[in-house]
Amino acid sequence: MSFSTTRTVLFGDCDPAGIVYTPRIAYFVIEAIHDYLSHRLGGEGLRKVFAMGILPPARALSIEFLSPMTWDEVISIEVRSETPGATSFSFSVEGRQSSGDVTFRASMTQVCISPESKQPITLPDTLRQALEDENPPA
Repeated sequence: MSFSTTRTVLFGDCDPAGIVYTPRIAYFVIEAIHDYLSHRLGGEGLRKVFAMGILPPARALSIEFLSPMTWDEVISIEVRSETPGATSFSFSVEGRQSSGDVTFRASMTQVCISPESKQPITLPDTLRQALEDENPPA
């Protein structure tokens, strides 16, 4: 599944020269994934995930920074869901400038954790369906 959103680079995202601080890209990635989950789950994505009885901490986050982004630039961010695992789910994310040039690529894997035991648990069927199906549950 693919989903696109946009993000305007804010003054606070940048260094004094007006270029995005590289660590801020992690926020762009996480915000875009939250938007994707909201879209796929038909409401505020993180609240819906928590309501499934799981905590979804990140297990891995990798970012490749390809070209600088500047203050007030609008970045198009595409999120794709990867095939979910038994207890985890992953995304690939790509940011593009208005020119169409790729400015960053990222991947993130999250794990389904029990709020009580803090141990991995099976991916809920509703979440699996939302990540795999063309027509997710609402």
